[in-house]
Amino acid sequence: MLYLVGLGLGDAKDITVKGLEAVRRCRRVYLEAYTSVLTVGKEALEEFYGKELILADREMVEQEADSLLKEADVCDVAFLVVGDPFGATTHSDLVLRAVKLGIPYKVIHNASIMNAVGCCGLQLYNFGETVSIVFWTDTWKPESFFDKIEKNRQNGMHTLCLLDIKVKEQSLENLMKGRKIYEPPRYMSVNQAAEQLLAIIQNRRLQGEKPEITENTVCVGLARVGAPDEKIASGTLQQMSTVELGAPLHSLIVTGTMHPLELEMLKLFSVDSSSFENNACQRTT
Repeated sequence: MLYLVGLGLGDAKDITVKGLEAVRRCRRVYLEAYTSVLTVGKEALEEFYGKELILADREMVEQEADSLLKEADVCDVAFLVVGDPFGATTHSDLVLRAVKLGIPYKVIHNASIMNAVGCCGLQLYNFGETVSIVFWTDTWKPESFFDKIEKNRQNGMHTLCLLDIKVKEQSLENLMKGRKIYEPPRYMSVNQAAEQLLAIIQNRRLQGEKPEITENTVCVGLARVGAPDEKIASGTLQQMSTVELGAPLHSLIVTGTMHPLELEMLKLFSVDSSSFENNACQRTT
């Protein structure tokens, strides 16, 4: 059996009882190590689970999946994912490979940012399409995610923005020369995401457009959701470019039309209540 086990968002103890029982039964246990991170390291998980963990990076999961599934038809193998197992499409591919090889699988779900984001008070059924904001480079500055945020906002929906994670990435030079040298890990902050959105707004204005999202659009910054030091801040997009949220992982929400209860909840986390109220009230129903 192949078990896909969600670990939740905080630390080693966030695994479900069902998930922990499965892990302890398994001969091999892999820890997916590139779509998200926990607030504790691999060693803390090993101590709590009582199992040695094999780190599975993007290269292993995407290119060497058959080795990961080896003997899973005759013994139990677990694949641990921070959050919920289906938070990334890569894991669907793993299931399809297992089925093709005749290996049965079982999914053990857990909390993910997709539902835990409700901690800020915005109602989950008022969210539109989720988007990913990627790190820009000097030569690559995509804006397609901005169009999706605008579309959500036009429909009155909030947008959850998942922020870029760069783990075990190679520089272009090392990639071209085939050198297995990797760049230090990087995690996009709410500040960086807000700065990129502000830059797009300026670009659109220079092109004669009137963006649906402005510097005064109410946003929510979240950091380390589910951890003891979770941090939430609400305010304008401009304020999100300077707010201090600390260590990763960060997420950003661009609000749509807000119910009065949602607005009251966001006030609990406001960076500056006076400017927040002036701007937010324009979008409430």
